[in-house]
Amino acid sequence: MSSTENEGTAVPPAPSAPPVPVDTPAASAQGAVPGGATPSTTGAPDSEPTAVLPPVPAGAPGGYGEQAPAPGGYGDAPVTSSPADASWPPPPPATPAYGDANAAYGGEGSGGGWGAPYGQPAPKPKGRGGLVAAILVAALVAGGIGGGIGYTLAKNDDDSSSSTTVSAATSGGDVKRTAGSVASVAASALPSTVTIEAESTSGEGGTGTGFVFDKQGHIVTNNHVVADAVDGGKLTATFPNGKKYDAEVVGHAQGYDVAVIKLKNAPSDLQPLTLGDSDKVAVGDTTIAIGAPFGLSNTVTTGIISAKNRPVASSDGQSGSSTSYMSALQTDASINPGNSGGPLLDAQGAVIGINSAIQSADTGGLGTTGQSGSIGLGFAIPINQAKYVAQQLIKTGKPVYPVIGASVSLDDSAGGAKITSGASAVTSGGPADKAGLKAGDVITKLDDTEIDSGPTLIGAIWTHRPGDKVSITYTRDGKTNTVDLTLGSRVGDSS
Repeated sequence: MSSTENEGTAVPPAPSAPPVPVDTPAASAQGAVPGGATPSTTGAPDSEPTAVLPPVPAGAPGGYGEQAPAPGGYGDAPVTSSPADASWPPPPPATPAYGDANAAYGGEGSGGGWGAPYGQPAPKPKGRGGLVAAILVAALVAGGIGGGIGYTLAKNDDDSSSSTTVSAATSGGDVKRTAGSVASVAASALPSTVTIEAESTSGEGGTGTGFVFDKQGHIVTNNHVVADAVDGGKLTATFPNGKKYDAEVVGHAQGYDVAVIKLKNAPSDLQPLTLGDSDKVAVGDTTIAIGAPFGLSNTVTTGIISAKNRPVASSDGQSGSSTSYMSALQTDASINPGNSGGPLLDAQGAVIGINSAIQSADTGGLGTTGQSGSIGLGFAIPINQAKYVAQQLIKTGKPVYPVIGASVSLDDSAGGAKITSGASAVTSGGPADKAGLKAGDVITKLDDTEIDSGPTLIGAIWTHRPGDKVSITYTRDGKTNTVDLTLGSRVGDSS
């Protein structure tokens, strides 16, 4: 559920309006205005399911695609007129064709449409037209004088001691912001965020966000943000001050959707963001998200924590991409394609999560990329988990996953995580095997976390570390049992 992307195209300014004939008003029509393999806890998933575990369906994300170009320039329909007659009085001029009700500004049945060429003005009629023009000029001059006098009187009145208007300069001076304000947090955090551009060897790619993790130049972001640049592609990171650095991928974890990149020739004055404690976050806490939605770098949005431990399975919607599983922080802060990889901050400016996925409004799915916009359902990887993953990537270049040693179905209709059938469903000698779990058992709880599907179980397991002891509740032949097991480990993503 996350996503990233690119700058849009600027909209050109509107051209000036066509001239209006001065001698005979003409009624013109008003122009219309435009308006694979089943994932298991013994290995990362081989392919990405299109459905998301309940309560959230998996789908194509909000991660971050290309922005559609802005519409073309605004234009007016060509102007036509009939030449003036030498006789007096002259015959009525033809109606200026500024655009019929359907043609102006590209309405239905439009000939010129938006950006239609602006025609030449009609020739000026002879005779009284000159007098009318002179009168109009005189009126305009008089209006200008009146406006000037009005401005002078207003300015003098504003400067007088009798004015009741109160300005900041007279009421106390500069605007002051408290240390805990959103503006203060944003001012402190923005210099430590970067806009990431990733490009594959074939020229494909997109835009995402990252933040400074340490003084050595490591930047933390999402795996799906840098995936295009992993195998020989190009990667850059740009700071809000405009300084741009080439970068390289240090390590990436598809299952966690976390990646670490390192700046080449990193500056010596890097300021890492403070990492918070995502376990202590409460529903209702203030959140501040920083990113580059649709390529608009250095964008700040705010919201609250809407829910914790939300089971989420997301993918970037591309063929061959891997599904990511998380027990996410849900926020209503506006997150859009391009925010992926950016920090989710608390009210003190500490990082509590990495923005990763959004609920897609157009498809109802969850994902990390696409052009869908925010509907107030954003999901972030808790920083306690992301920190551990990032440290592993910096140390070894590969992720380490905790596992129970059993394959589970992704079907969400089993009322839990059902261990698949077959001789290889439970790894011989693995944690599940030692705990007595068998093919067909349905796991319904891990510690105090309710398990309603396979993806939910995977996300819950991955909040732990190898070697942690957990309690597993499962059903077999209609009976409920509880056992303890010690989580094993797997290094690297599965192929």
